[in-house]
Amino acid sequence: MKKNLFKLLAFTFLALGSISIKAQVEDPISWSFKASKIDGNKYEITISASIDKDWHLYSTKLPDGGPLPTSFTFKQNPDFKLIGGIKEVTKAITEHDAIFNLDLSFFANKAEFSQEVEITNPTEINGSIEYQACYSDKCLYLEKDFTVAIGKEAIAEAVSQTSEPQKFDIQQTKSAEKSGGSSLLIFFLVSFAAGLAGLLTPCVFPMIPMTVSFFMNKQGNRFNAFMNAMVFGLSIIAIYTSIGLLVSLTNLGANFASQITSHWITNLIFFVLFVAFAASFFGLFEIVLPGSLANKADSKVDKGGFIGSFFMALTTVIVSLSCVGPIVGALLVEAASGLGAKPIIGMFGFSLAFSIPFTLFAIFPSWLNSLPRSGGWMNSVKVVLGFIVLAFSLKFLMIIDDTYHWGFLGRDVYLAIWISIFTLMGFYLLGKIKFKNDSELKHVGVFRLLLAIATFAFVIYLIPGMIGAPLKSISGLLPPQSTHSFDLITAINKSKGAVKVEEKSSLCETPKYADFLHLPYGLEGYFDYNQALACAKAQKKPLFIDFVGHSCANCKEMEAKVWSDPRVLEKLQNNFVIVALYIDERKELPESEWVTSKIDGKAKKTIGKRNADFQVSRFNINGQPYYVLLDNNEKTLVEPRGYNTDVEAYLKFLDDAINEFKKR
Repeated sequence: MKKNLFKLLAFTFLALGSISIKAQVEDPISWSFKASKIDGNKYEITISASIDKDWHLYSTKLPDGGPLPTSFTFKQNPDFKLIGGIKEVTKAITEHDAIFNLDLSFFANKAEFSQEVEITNPTEINGSIEYQACYSDKCLYLEKDFTVAIGKEAIAEAVSQTSEPQKFDIQQTKSAEKSGGSSLLIFFLVSFAAGLAGLLTPCVFPMIPMTVSFFMNKQGNRFNAFMNAMVFGLSIIAIYTSIGLLVSLTNLGANFASQITSHWITNLIFFVLFVAFAASFFGLFEIVLPGSLANKADSKVDKGGFIGSFFMALTTVIVSLSCVGPIVGALLVEAASGLGAKPIIGMFGFSLAFSIPFTLFAIFPSWLNSLPRSGGWMNSVKVVLGFIVLAFSLKFLMIIDDTYHWGFLGRDVYLAIWISIFTLMGFYLLGKIKFKNDSELKHVGVFRLLLAIATFAFVIYLIPGMIGAPLKSISGLLPPQSTHSFDLITAINKSKGAVKVEEKSSLCETPKYADFLHLPYGLEGYFDYNQALACAKAQKKPLFIDFVGHSCANCKEMEAKVWSDPRVLEKLQNNFVIVALYIDERKELPESEWVTSKIDGKAKKTIGKRNADFQVSRFNINGQPYYVLLDNNEKTLVEPRGYNTDVEAYLKFLDDAINEFKKR
């Protein structure tokens, strides 16, 4: 068991950085349909909407100048005809809206509409609903198709629709990622693995037999010990999950997380904390939380019963934070950039794995004899964790450097530091480097040797990155390719003609913000939507919009794994006008370029906030990366695309847009 968990620990932190950080548009309205016979060939179609809590759906009748009213369109069919128009069965709520300065009608919780039809033959009635759903800080523009079957029977069964929202010109609402659920599952599994890794730290591992013995000795019988151990384990889960819930509840809107995770203060704090933890793991000093916290919790343990079990769990959490702090911190940082439930899921996965051994050993105390004894191997785990934490800390400096364009941590410098860190880690595993708390290493075991080989193999894998290799498998953890001082790989590809580009520049004029924003692999493009659109019209080319972020790991993965393909690069450069819209760019705009959001009514004063508002208000999605292809009339050519590293599918995405553009 020790060996398996030790191996898991070594690779957990490398996995954390590549977690999918994606946000996807919600559809807070669930629709259902039913057709009921009135008499003869006349039927009534009832359309019911179930509205999520705190959301509202606008009425079918709104004054001009207001938001989008709910509208129903029925596809023409010779087998039926409409009788009258759509009716609102549910009474709408009418309130004055300060943003629009209009009295607006809307529905909350539920809404019901009806439409009478007369059929000449059994048929299927097809249609679509175009609607706007709003929350306190955002609105979604959506469209859904539906089908209602009407036959000879008195009551026809409705066909429930499960399709995603459909696109309609500019108001594109389909989710950027169909894999949101699988992404959360992956995050849960990584969090669970991180919890197992946390068990091996010196603050936690010795507590397993001590805690289990406490439960066995303090209780009158085994059943009581079992029940109190269950309370202990569930309390650990509740405490950690509450931390995730707190992070989730403080997510103050669609772009709040990206603003927090890209701010220099947040990232500097995490960088300093991670370096401090690394130094502590190396034995420079001991991180000790205020003793009063643990003492107050521990003083309640002797009360016994379930209350004592809870405070025992609280004591365990407080004591363990001095070792598992970097793991918990890394999970929360990654989770804060994702879906609303992600922090909760992350902390639940971590605490579930963290608490399971305590509960299992309480149920089967004889298993304690199989646990390896605490010893020198635990300090080795701690030191290895220190190397990994130190490497991971650079990610926070990278975000500061990239977001604020300081230019001190280019990709080659970053890789050089990583190569040094993991080379030293390899030598440590071989016993060539020792720290003050290490026991004497008389020989190198097989597993330790294999781990050293894996570490040096990783170092060798990093080395080509120094001359521009994309390092696709870890690209999300590295600075963007454009920060590399000398990209020899791209230069060689161009010299060999692997990427055929037009001889003349594809730019109509000098791009705004090009002094601090750049595209990877020598691509030419813009960073301002209006400027790029004007060039696309002038050159009669489709417009390629890349919604991207400095702190977006998946954006870097897409560039490394997809854009690096010579076929993709050639199409991007020669067939499109590219505009990269950074949603977390903090450069202040002159007042003349401020925009007032139609969503929250606030002025957007930075490049990033303006771009983020444009993405949400125009395409109803706030996840990155997100790729939109428009014609010269700003109509979508094909369905926009999010994070997906399938190169062939991406090529088809580009080709379909090119072919569609030629038809218009």
